[in-house]
Amino acid sequence: MGRTLLITGLPGVGKTTLIKQAAQALGPRAGGFYTEEIRGPGGRKGFRLITLPSGGREAVMAHVDIRTRNRVGRYGVDVATLDAVGVAAMREAVQSREVVVIDEIGKMELFSGEFQGAVLKAMSSPKIVVATVMHKSHTWVNALKAMPQVTVWQVTKSNREEMPGRVMEWIEGRNLALLK
Repeated sequence: MGRTLLITGLPGVGKTTLIKQAAQALGPRAGGFYTEEIRGPGGRKGFRLITLPSGGREAVMAHVDIRTRNRVGRYGVDVATLDAVGVAAMREAVQSREVVVIDEIGKMELFSGEFQGAVLKAMSSPKIVVATVMHKSHTWVNALKAMPQVTVWQVTKSNREEMPGRVMEWIEGRNLALLK
């Protein structure tokens, strides 16, 4: 029985909302991070990382004003911040939490070799991992999805309302299996 749930879906369908709901329901049992948009005049300006459990650290991971060669669209990606905050939160979660939450495994995050290593370490640990992953095909992400311990679910507009309950049932089913 696998211990990793990868949640995919088109951009804007509600993957992060789903992860945030699961993290809130899990409370201090969950560690890791989720991302939020930074909005300003004219729309989205970037993305921030917020660590778990709630009340953790916040840091700007990508922004239109960041000047770097690591770019996705108009956003510069601050890999050092991703490593210092996001990767550190993942590593802490593997050490001290029941569930490791990762939002998201996507183009921006894949600039970091440390991030990729931390994802693989979390997935190979005895911990439960719940993560969102990019929808588009990507060699590294496709390999994650194909791993034997991985379950992949797609969020759509038609199923997103039922998904929080399904995710929590899936997590609790893994917890019961770990106790046996």
